[in-house]
Amino acid sequence: MKTITLMIFMLSGLIIAQTKFDDINELVKAGEFRKAAQLIDEKINSMYLSHDEVFQLEFEKERLERIRKDFNKTTDDILKYVRKYYPNANEKDLEKWEQDGSLEYKIIDGRKCYFARAASNLFRINEEAKKQKEFVDGYKKDALNEFLESYIPKAMDESANSQERLVKPVTLKLNYKVTLDANAVPHGEIVRCWLPFPREGQDRQQNIKLLAVNSDEYVIASNDNLQRTIYFEKVAQKDQPTIFNIALEVTSFAEVNFIEPQLIKPYNKNSGLFKRYTAERPPHIVFTDKIKKLSEEIVGNETNPYLIAKKIFTWISTNIPWAGAREYSTIENISDYCLTRKHGDCGIKTLLFMTLCRYNGIPAKWQSGWMLHPGEVNLHDWCEIYLEGYEWIPVDQSFGLVDSEQEDEKYFFLGSIDPYHLIVNDDYSTPFFPAKIFPRSETVDFQRGELEWRGGNLYFDKWDYHMDVEYLEPKQ
Repeated sequence: MKTITLMIFMLSGLIIAQTKFDDINELVKAGEFRKAAQLIDEKINSMYLSHDEVFQLEFEKERLERIRKDFNKTTDDILKYVRKYYPNANEKDLEKWEQDGSLEYKIIDGRKCYFARAASNLFRINEEAKKQKEFVDGYKKDALNEFLESYIPKAMDESANSQERLVKPVTLKLNYKVTLDANAVPHGEIVRCWLPFPREGQDRQQNIKLLAVNSDEYVIASNDNLQRTIYFEKVAQKDQPTIFNIALEVTSFAEVNFIEPQLIKPYNKNSGLFKRYTAERPPHIVFTDKIKKLSEEIVGNETNPYLIAKKIFTWISTNIPWAGAREYSTIENISDYCLTRKHGDCGIKTLLFMTLCRYNGIPAKWQSGWMLHPGEVNLHDWCEIYLEGYEWIPVDQSFGLVDSEQEDEKYFFLGSIDPYHLIVNDDYSTPFFPAKIFPRSETVDFQRGELEWRGGNLYFDKWDYHMDVEYLEPKQ
């Protein structure tokens, strides 16, 4: 459970200096959110606290509300969904799935509250339930997997034949819109908005063009901002939604790397790159006892960096199923959450992969943005690892093992990537430019955007987002 502390508040979450609010921590741990919020108010009003302490206490109160929003399903809600596949399911069945970790819930103020996506996740996490769903619905191969299984051999063949690392360019025209609910803020108030903007300086992402913005004034953050934004403002009008809209064009390439493990050179362990990207980074990259134990089980006596990464990649692909995730701002340690819950979405699985790589002395860094595959457009996270002799190579742990008999194709996403990964972030939890005044809705990642006004942050339940993609070159 998250510890309230005297701290330096970063956009990533907490940097712990010393424990100070144990009474609040105990209430939160016990699921007494209402009492914890009341105690927070009392301390803010009655104690002499620093600005940082007040800021953190206020965010902890907000975090509890975010958890409430995520855990909003009742027992009846879950049973209604589950009975589509198990007509006679009852609360005893739910308890069984709760105990084995397949059904995520919390006790909040004395009530059992299930995660909003707990029911659908059950049929992704639990193997028996997954088979039952397939029996009822029938088997249908995932459309994205079908696309990739067709695409990947062509990309690899083109790279091998041309001796080029970057192949199969595709030009993408993107139209991104965020719509703030009518009357979410009072009439006449200024709404500040940060939207995702593609990063430059990436070989596989070129010719970035801003085609349109529905504002005369805007600021594009320079490329040294590792979570890159375009910022502009709108004045809210009574009874009307406030719309932020941009149009972009970018040319993207598939990157194909044929890794030869024996050609990998030793790391310079004194370099800044090695020290930075193999270090712990609390709260989400921490070398816990669980991480150390799992690493020993996975890696064994292997010493080759690529083969170590391959073992980690294989283990996560095999043992950690994809499942819809809670908001990252509500999770204390994302890699530990993944290892404890035994499931995760793209970013959660990526942070576990990165943590295990770093613990084994393999530099690893975050990358994220959007997946823009034909028919499958969504937020997405992946990473890069550094191999001496190959430099930084992409790794998409969430896409995992490709269904192929060919080893190179099977491990395509351990070193290679398709052109439908739009890069917005080369790190996580880094400051915005211009700076955000209030805590972000997403304290780790950045893809949907961020909104605020002078009265505070505007959380995700106040607005919607939508991405349209036009493929200007023939689909590959």
